[in-house]
Amino acid sequence: MPTYMSASERVAAKQVIAPFRSALYDFDPDDLRRALESVFAPDAVVRLAYPFETLEGPQSLVDKALSPLSDTLPDLERRDAIVMAGRSTGGELWVGCLGYYAGKFARPFLDIPPTGHFATMRYHEFFRIEDGAVIEFQGLWDIPELMHQAGAWPMAPQLGRAWYPPAPATQDGLAVENRDADHADQSLRLITEMLEGLSRFATGGVEAMQLGKYWHPRCSWYGPFGIGTCRGIEGFRNWHQIPFLNGMPDRQGTGGKGGGFFADGDFVGVTGWPNMSATISNDGWMGIAPAGQKITMRSLDFWRCENGMIRENWVLVDLLSFYAQIGVDVLGRMREFNKARPAR
Repeated sequence: MPTYMSASERVAAKQVIAPFRSALYDFDPDDLRRALESVFAPDAVVRLAYPFETLEGPQSLVDKALSPLSDTLPDLERRDAIVMAGRSTGGELWVGCLGYYAGKFARPFLDIPPTGHFATMRYHEFFRIEDGAVIEFQGLWDIPELMHQAGAWPMAPQLGRAWYPPAPATQDGLAVENRDADHADQSLRLITEMLEGLSRFATGGVEAMQLGKYWHPRCSWYGPFGIGTCRGIEGFRNWHQIPFLNGMPDRQGTGGKGGGFFADGDFVGVTGWPNMSATISNDGWMGIAPAGQKITMRSLDFWRCENGMIRENWVLVDLLSFYAQIGVDVLGRMREFNKARPAR
């Protein structure tokens, strides 16, 4: 299926979700209700990070997730840093958004204790569009980021740096029109070839993946809280890739189930629910015991390419879902660790 889209088609796709984004910039329940009616098909499939999971339609996204978040952050503000659109390799039309929900952390969220200070939570949200309406939503929220800011961390220490990943270095993540369609195909090819190279780890080890062929020497890899941010190829290898592959050497993609890859100029996104499977067969990743358990993973990612190489990569993994599959209730642990705190 061809992935080519004209500039006007990309602009039109992004405009479909514009009312939803706008209603969340200055959170207003009435504006959000109207946006849902104009943006989402009534029977749209809505999938959100653990513990929300698959919700019962667009209104449940508000009732069970966004409204509770606005109670936690009374001055809730959506801040997009990347908005991109394209057709996946399966022919589906997707719009991808990366950004942060922000505001004063005034009340608990999922029992994460409030700080009274400014707080942020990164999101990667993808919208599948047909006939001018969203028919599927996939969203990952970095809920552990709020735990970290609250000093309520229940998991193993992370290897990468814990910080607030930035917008694209080129500051063009919100560009609407000026993205070259042919350039998008080049970007998509670079990412797919890089990922094919990763599959050579099982037979040739780390060197066989030829990271230097695809990743810029000054690349930045922005992982979720629990993994952290890594700088350069050496940082990526040491603080994420090697521990991850040591722990799950048989990891493999699920063939684009529930999504796929799409590109917009220098940017490439990938959806999937899930998009990876593996067996926890060795030690080495996030302090998790090698119990031989099979798991699936949700990872919604963005890449930015520059002069034929990958310069930045934003990655969100649903770590709470991962832990739940192996019988670890991270939110329950957090409650136990922090139940002696005085109530605010």
